[in-house]
Amino acid sequence: VGHRLTEQQEIRQDYSKAYILQACEASLRRLRRDSIDLYQLHAARMPDLENGECLEALELLKQQGKIRYWGLSLNTFEPAPEADWLMERGLGHGFQVVLNVANQRGLPVIRRAGKNGFGIIARMPLQFGLLTGKFDKSTRFPDNDHRAFRLPPDLLADALDALEAAWPLCEKYGTDKTGLAMGFILSHPEVSTVIPGIKTMAQAVENTRAPVTLSPEDLDAFWRLYETRLEELVKRMR
Repeated sequence: VGHRLTEQQEIRQDYSKAYILQACEASLRRLRRDSIDLYQLHAARMPDLENGECLEALELLKQQGKIRYWGLSLNTFEPAPEADWLMERGLGHGFQVVLNVANQRGLPVIRRAGKNGFGIIARMPLQFGLLTGKFDKSTRFPDNDHRAFRLPPDLLADALDALEAAWPLCEKYGTDKTGLAMGFILSHPEVSTVIPGIKTMAQAVENTRAPVTLSPEDLDAFWRLYETRLEELVKRMR
């Protein structure tokens, strides 16, 4: 919650108490439920949290029994400020945060959240499809695809080169690149679940495979790869 469609069919941010209460009631009607298990603010930033209206609305909904828990979907490239602010105040119950082999920027936040009893939903597990093995250096995206500017030819080539160091582990764990990417995320004990994007039924089935569990040593190796090769590349994908 936090984004609404205007009469002009434009998407606008709205973290006001009135809108959040209204949006929750509308969701309950559509879902035909009395309560929502987890209600998340969509990418609210520090000024929105400090304003306090959104937090007041969420706490009220929880008191009324209309939501059981609430959390925050964190910014893709700067997840720490809002997460730390909420944890310091003991507010909320969980975070949705980007975590994948290529983008591990949120990992320190995830570890702090786990120690503080916050649940974690990992999003963007395949980094725009980069971790599926379906792209090569000749891949080009149409102009209306956001990957056309997030993964231009030079950056795509650099990313594919850097990721070559990861793929030998597919043979070790008896899986493909997608399976390794999903296993990497779910091998972090703080992560409760992961939400991959899907376009086809086959992808939905593929994403429900039992994940492989990576060793602590291999997780450390992935972190070193991120620090030495991938971190700067991800910054270029903003």
